[in-house]
Amino acid sequence: EVQLVESGGGLVQAGGSLRLSCAASGFTFDDYAIGWFRQAPGKEREGVSCISSSDGSTYYADSVKGRFTISSDNAKNTVYLQMNSLKPEDTAVYYCAAPSSNYPDPPNKYDYWGQGTQVTVSS
Repeated sequence: EVQLVESGGGLVQAGGSLRLSCAASGFTFDDYAIGWFRQAPGKEREGVSCISSSDGSTYYADSVKGRFTISSDNAKNTVYLQMNSLKPEDTAVYYCAAPSSNYPDPPNKYDYWGQGTQVTVSS
C-alpha cells in the first residue's frame, strides 16, 4: 500500500523558515517523481515543486522560486521541502503526492496523496 506522510508544518513569522518532510512507503521510491502542492482556504490547489525520478531535476512554481528548495534522500525514502523567506501568502495546507506511473517524468497526474500539513505564516 502506497503511503505518503507529511510533517514539519507549523506557525512561523514572515521571513522565517520551515522544512517539510514527505516520508514514502509501499513503492520503489527512487523510481517515481514526488510533488509538493498546497491549498489555501478558498483557493484551488496549486503545484509548488516537483523532483524528477529520472535525473533528479527540480521544478518550482514562480511564486516560490528562489525561496523553496526540494530535495530527496533515497536512503530514507523521504522528500524535503525547505521553505525560506516565508510570506503570509504561503499559508496553506501542504501536500506531497506521487504518480502511479513513472512516465511521463515529471508527471502530469498524481494518484497518491498524503494527509497534508498546515503551514501558517504570520505577518
